[in-house]
Amino acid sequence: MIVKPYELSKIKNDLKFFLFFGKNEGLKNQHIKQLLEKNNHSNVIKYDEKEILENKDSFFESILSNSLFDNEKNIIINRSTDKIHEIIIDLMERNINDVTIIINASVLEKKSKLRKLFEKEKNLACIATYPDTDEILSNLAQDFFKKIKISISQQNINLIVSKCGGDRLNLKNELEKIKIYLTEKKSISTEEISKLINLSENHTFYELIDNCLAKNTNKTLNILNENNFTNEDCIIILRTFLLRAKKILGLSLEYDKNKDINKTINSAKPPIFWKEKDIVRTQLNKWKPEKIKELIYLINDIELQIKKDYKNSILIVTDFILAQGYTEINN
Repeated sequence: MIVKPYELSKIKNDLKFFLFFGKNEGLKNQHIKQLLEKNNHSNVIKYDEKEILENKDSFFESILSNSLFDNEKNIIINRSTDKIHEIIIDLMERNINDVTIIINASVLEKKSKLRKLFEKEKNLACIATYPDTDEILSNLAQDFFKKIKISISQQNINLIVSKCGGDRLNLKNELEKIKIYLTEKKSISTEEISKLINLSENHTFYELIDNCLAKNTNKTLNILNENNFTNEDCIIILRTFLLRAKKILGLSLEYDKNKDINKTINSAKPPIFWKEKDIVRTQLNKWKPEKIKELIYLINDIELQIKKDYKNSILIVTDFILAQGYTEINN
């Protein structure tokens, strides 16, 4: 059956199959999070459709065997397409009452078998996530700046919104980027915003940091050689590096406890996007908690150096990044 997003909170708890589809990844993530909170389930297992299709027996065995010992679970199947159609029908026929199945798909045409199934059956919920309007994104941006007590003009908010393609996830990423930049500032100019949001067309910063933390030396060198970073970029790079390092520290501490890297990654909050899982796995294998703590202190020291010697920011940050890429970590 077709369910409007605002109706999700009214759905009965005995409904176990949900299909979220559409381009608006931010809205999908928000609705899925709300559904998980409504179910009050902490046991969440994530799959990529490809993983299931390549090993169906293992997937079914995992669900059936775990259901005998665990509390109710949430299974999230990302990057879903019509290829998962028959498996969903199989799951429905098995009447597994202690498992909630959440299908996360991109755009599905009206003729899609998966979409038709969920729209037709009364015991299945089909939720479309269409692009956000500029008005909705504008209101979200205004609320964001109010919370962090930053004054900003409507013109600059419109500038930010124009880069988000109707997706609140893109908006969130742009706002977080601006928040990092505003760590020690209370205002931001149109020129500064333009420089920051144009980074959405070039994911180099995140790629550079992730490959440095993964100690992919050749890739890190290529990124440094192919880009002309400015002094202003150096502050953003360091503050983004700090956020990434703190995230890895939290995961590393958890990994130290449970000794299960896949469990650590799959249970991370906020969730780790499927595209990032491999590189995060590499980072966790490269960095122990004590080493990542040392790195965090070092990043703070490097930022102080930049403030004292701003003209040499690029050289200081480049040397720092190269040093991390070449340093061997003792596991």
